[in-house]
Amino acid sequence: MSTLNQEIEKHIKKLVRPLKEEELLLKVLKVKLTKKELKLLRAWADKTSIQEIQSKLNLDEEHYTVLSTKLIKKLNQEKLKQEMCI
Repeated sequence: MSTLNQEIEKHIKKLVRPLKEEELLLKVLKVKLTKKELKLLRAWADKTSIQEIQSKLNLDEEHYTVLSTKLIKKLNQEKLKQEMCI
């Protein structure tokens, strides 16, 4: 299993079916997430430090928190979960 799939599974509260392969998953995420949200998710999957993420994405602590919260909420939307699963 890829690290991106593992990262998504960490943030989803209830996942009934398994996630798609990473390539197919990325296609769905590119349509449903903003570029910054996708970059944040990939950085989490790569185990990048918070300070490094904030620097790369030009975010202060407050904006990092807001972006993280929005991303996690989106990942938990039923419609998106259905599209991400097999």
